[in-house]
Amino acid sequence: GRFRETLLGKRVDYSGRSVIVVGPSLSLHRCGLPREIAIELFQTFVIRGLIRQHFASNIGVAKSKIREKEPIVWEILQEVMGGHPVLLNRAPTLHRLGIQAFQPILVEGRAICLHPLVCKGFNADFDGDQMAVHVPLSLEAQAEAR
Repeated sequence: GRFRETLLGKRVDYSGRSVIVVGPSLSLHRCGLPREIAIELFQTFVIRGLIRQHFASNIGVAKSKIREKEPIVWEILQEVMGGHPVLLNRAPTLHRLGIQAFQPILVEGRAICLHPLVCKGFNADFDGDQMAVHVPLSLEAQAEAR
């Protein structure tokens, strides 16, 4: 109830929403995140990676590299996503399986990709259903998601 009260139905940072499409080649524990959504969700982590690895001297330079979609940005984004689970939610969240954790991977297009076998828990299908994606930030939240 608390998760539903504080997150769902409100604007929340580190979250996004998109239509879901079938991704039969994905593992059951993975979801495909579109590049546009992924870079927005993980932007602060990518900025930190660019600065730490000396590809950018400050936040402004890092943001311009992201805006220009330089190849190093996608490499760092993939590194960041490898260590960060995401939560997928399909409204209405009526039971525990309405929110599940996945390991994200980058995909082309603008839709979130899911393996068809995980859809039953969400009561989802591929006729235009939308799902929300949330990035757990604290180490405790990430551990719980795993």
